[in-house]
Amino acid sequence: MGLLLRSLAMLILLMCCSWLPDVVAQSTAKHSLDSLLQDYSFRGFGKRPKTGTPYDGPVPSDMTGIEVAALRLRSGSLRRKGFTNYKEFTIPKGVIVRPYVERLVLVYHNLGNWSEFYYPLDGYSYLAPVIGLVAYDAGNLSATGLPELDIRASGDPISILFSEVRPAPDGFAAKCVWLGEEGQINFSSVSSGKGCSTTKQGHFSIVVESISPAPPPKPIAPPGHRKKKETNSKVWIVVGSVVVGLAVMGILSLLALCAQKCKQRKEMERIEMAAEAGEALNMVSVGETRAPAATATRTQPVLENEYMV
Repeated sequence: MGLLLRSLAMLILLMCCSWLPDVVAQSTAKHSLDSLLQDYSFRGFGKRPKTGTPYDGPVPSDMTGIEVAALRLRSGSLRRKGFTNYKEFTIPKGVIVRPYVERLVLVYHNLGNWSEFYYPLDGYSYLAPVIGLVAYDAGNLSATGLPELDIRASGDPISILFSEVRPAPDGFAAKCVWLGEEGQINFSSVSSGKGCSTTKQGHFSIVVESISPAPPPKPIAPPGHRKKKETNSKVWIVVGSVVVGLAVMGILSLLALCAQKCKQRKEMERIEMAAEAGEALNMVSVGETRAPAATATRTQPVLENEYMV
């Protein structure tokens, strides 16, 4: 039993080890992408950026289809007033920044045709591009590789109004999806066909369950072929039944043999225990042979002439 449990634990560990590198690789790729887009978005500020004004950032030619922008704000002003119409996002009052910084930059991502490449979602298809909202410290606008801040809505949620949404297929309902950096996924309802809401930063989109292709029709076999197939099926059923029956009989025979052997072994053990519990006889030498001998006899030997008168 212990060996079986250890083998099962080892199998589970191997499965986890085989799955873990994929998760780590995906998480590392997403962090690298966010860091790269943070660098390009900060380049859009120029020399004298204005607080409260969004700036689009340049992207290289090998990332065509991705859009980035940056918006610098005071943390206190963001909490008191919020910010409306930052691309697809509307940020309400009451947003909290952790850890607290005096100024922050809200970086906007639109992954466009790269959405499924960076955020593959098994079983779902994207109806809208993946867009992101990530916060960074604005203390140094020329810095790269900055750690992300955490923004949370303490009152009304942050609203998202997608500008490009394909209609869902008939019979399927569209869903909002939040995509976390560590692979977390959270679904919610779509409002007014294009709207989603969130209480925290991250990446978002509208998806629908993938439509599985219909299986191809099975060819219709001629009547003679069907009869032959049915006959073969019956033959295999009979053969399978015989094989199963022989296997069961073999197993029962082995069980009976094991039971008999066990019974014989217990009987021998009982006889040996009874023999060991008996009185031991003294051993004497008779020539070159040792034999058991009694310590005393009940009747003493008497010569015949002693009874004669």
